[in-house]
Amino acid sequence: MIHKIKALYDEGRGLSKRAIARELGISKNTVKKYLGLDEQAIQAQHSHRERPKQLDEHREYIVHLLQRFPRLNAVKVLRKLKEKHPELAVSDRSARRYISRLKETVTLKQARHYEPVLDMVPGVQCQVDGGELRGVLVAGVETTLYFVVFVLSYSRLMYVGLSREAVNTDSFIQMHDAAFRYFGARPQECVYDQAKLVVLEECYRELRLNQRFHAYATAAGFRIHACEGYDPESKGKVEAGVKYVKNNALYGESFADWCAVETHLQQWLQETANVRIHGTTGESPRARYERDERSHMGLYLTPEYLTRSLAPQQTRKVDKTSLIAWQSNKYSVPTEYQLSRVGVRREGSQLIISDLETDQEIARHGLSQGKGEIIKNTHHYRDRRQQISDYEALIQQRLGETAGMALCALLKQTSPRIYKDQLAGLHALLKRYEMPPVLVQRLLERPALTSRQIRDYLQAYAAQPARFETPEARSDSGAAGPASPALMRYAGIAQQRAEVDNDHLH
Repeated sequence: MIHKIKALYDEGRGLSKRAIARELGISKNTVKKYLGLDEQAIQAQHSHRERPKQLDEHREYIVHLLQRFPRLNAVKVLRKLKEKHPELAVSDRSARRYISRLKETVTLKQARHYEPVLDMVPGVQCQVDGGELRGVLVAGVETTLYFVVFVLSYSRLMYVGLSREAVNTDSFIQMHDAAFRYFGARPQECVYDQAKLVVLEECYRELRLNQRFHAYATAAGFRIHACEGYDPESKGKVEAGVKYVKNNALYGESFADWCAVETHLQQWLQETANVRIHGTTGESPRARYERDERSHMGLYLTPEYLTRSLAPQQTRKVDKTSLIAWQSNKYSVPTEYQLSRVGVRREGSQLIISDLETDQEIARHGLSQGKGEIIKNTHHYRDRRQQISDYEALIQQRLGETAGMALCALLKQTSPRIYKDQLAGLHALLKRYEMPPVLVQRLLERPALTSRQIRDYLQAYAAQPARFETPEARSDSGAAGPASPALMRYAGIAQQRAEVDNDHLH
C-alpha cells in the first residue's frame, strides 16, 4: 500500500493526495501519513509483525456489520459478537481499539457493483433462486419441472422445492417454510434477484416489495436482501446450485409419476448433494452445517397465519359492475379491474382479492354468512381520475400553475402506476413545508422523482437552505427570472397530457 501511494504521487508529479485517496479507497489523512515516511521508516513499517488479536477470527463478521451498518459503534458490535459467541472475553476498550484500526484499513464506504460474499459467517445468509427444466419425462409425457434452490452460504447445505406449475407467491412461501424445516432453523437474511415474487418494482434502489411475501418474511424473522439488477455474482452459490440441480439431479431422468419425482429429489439431496465433498470448502455440506453452522441459525416456527391459509388461491372473473361471485354472494373490487380476472382466497373470516400479475392485495372483505348479498367497498367506485385532478389542482394552487404542473408531470413519468398516491404524498408534504422556487427547480433537474425524495429534499432545505442557493440567486436576492428549461419541459408534458385527457373525456 505504501509503495502504491508513493508511485501514484510520484514526488508531486502524479495524482493529488485527494485523488490517491479516492483511487485506493482510503482516507486522505492516511495518504498524507504514508507520503511523509522516509525509506527507513517504510522498512521499519514492513518489518513490524503484530501479534494475533483475539478478534481476528471474527474479522469477516465485523467487516460485514460495519459495511451494512456504518454507524455501528464498537460497543454494539461487541454485543452482537457476544450474542453469537457467549464465551468471547474481550473488553470494550480492546474492541474499540481493534475496530478503530479496522476502519482505517478497510474501505467501508466504497462504490461496489457486487455485494460482499459472507463465506466465513455461519448462520447469516441463505441464497435463493428459481429454475426450470423442460422436456422431463413424467408418466411418459414431456413435462416442465419448476424448482427453487436454497443454499446456505457458509456450509453450502442445500434444499430444493419442486412445483408442477410456475411458482407463484403461495408456493414460494410454502417452499421457504419447507426449506427452513429441512434445515431445522432459519438464517438471518435471504438473498434474491429482483423477481416479481419478491420485488415488484425498483426505482433508484427504492424497492416496492411483494406485500404477502414481505409479511411472511417478517413473521418468520429473516431479512429480505434483493440484489441489484443484472448482478448474478451477488448470489453466485445458488446460481451454481441451480445448474447443479438441472444437470446432476434431473437431466436425463424419467419418472413413473409425480410422486417418483419428489422421492428422487429428496434422495438426491440426502445421498448426493449434501454429503459430497464440496469443491470450495473441501467438506461435506451436512457435516460442516452440523458442526459449525446449526448453532448460529435462528429458531424457526411456521407462522400461525400460514397454517390457516394453505388453501390454494382461486380465480374469479370481475363483471362490468366491478363485482365477483364467491359462495352465493358478490364482493366488490376497484373499478379498474372490470372484466378482468383476479385471485381470490379465504383467510379465516376474510376474503382476500389480489392482482394476478403482481399478487398484490387489491381488496379485502369480511365474509358474509348469508346468500344473495352484495358486499361493497365504496372506495372501489370512486373516480380515480377525479381524485387525481383534485390533487393536481391543490398542488398547482400552492406552487403556481407552471411549477405545479411540471412537478406533477415528473411524478407521473416516474411512477405512473401509483401516481395518485404520489400526489397524495406531495400534497401532504406541501401542507407541512414551504417549497421555494429554487428547490422546485432543483427537483425538476432530476431524471426521476418520488414523494419520498421530495420529503428528503424539503427536510434538507429546512436544515440548511444556503446549500440550495445558486450564486445568481444570492446576487438577485430572490428576484424572479426566466423559467428553467426543466420547468418548461415538464410543464409542456403536463399540458399535453391534460389536453389528451380532455379529448378522452369528450
